[in-house]
Amino acid sequence: MFDRIKKAFLRDSRDHPDSVLAQAHGPVSEWAATRGMTFSGAALGSSMTMQGKVGNRPWRMELGRPTRDYISGEELRARAEIAVSDQVGAMVINRPLKEVLERRAYSMITDTLQTTADPRLPEEMRWLAMYDEIGWEGPGDAFWTRYAVLSDTREHALAWVDDHLVKQLMSWPEPSPSAQVPFMIVLLRGKCYLRMQYAPPAMGTLDHATDIFVSACENALRAFRK
Repeated sequence: MFDRIKKAFLRDSRDHPDSVLAQAHGPVSEWAATRGMTFSGAALGSSMTMQGKVGNRPWRMELGRPTRDYISGEELRARAEIAVSDQVGAMVINRPLKEVLERRAYSMITDTLQTTADPRLPEEMRWLAMYDEIGWEGPGDAFWTRYAVLSDTREHALAWVDDHLVKQLMSWPEPSPSAQVPFMIVLLRGKCYLRMQYAPPAMGTLDHATDIFVSACENALRAFRK
């Protein structure tokens, strides 16, 4: 079931014989410079790395081959060492991906032949088990249809996912990622993470994902600074 659902997530990178990264190397480098970020990329365009600061704390973004099997094509991932309280845990995840991971976890639990945990399981499957889904009035039905917010406490979720972040999550520029595109932002152990499928592979997607990630970091720094 997991494989069938995964194949439904947009087009596989095999449909793109020319690497998206190879074509985008120059534009991404120029884009990073306009945002005051340092850039490095492999000669053949197989990976790109951008580094910057938010709240005077370092953060790093990578665009390259996926490190998760539920992502097809290119993966965009970011991590910030924001050093907020490590007691806070929260995540925003698109519902199709949440359902995929939950079904996969359920299948493992009910498989009588599975006696040990698969070490290849993504950590986000454990996060889904750790945190409760949190809802509140304000974001609107369209937001809750597309995303789920999970957290260790309701107060932490409300403090982190403010109205501005909700608006950003619902206002991707055209051509915009569909609701099926794997996406998550996570606040855990004093760090903030972003992981998503880079689809559509457009500069607008990269730019807006960066804005979302920076906002998530700024919200965490404002609400949970040590």
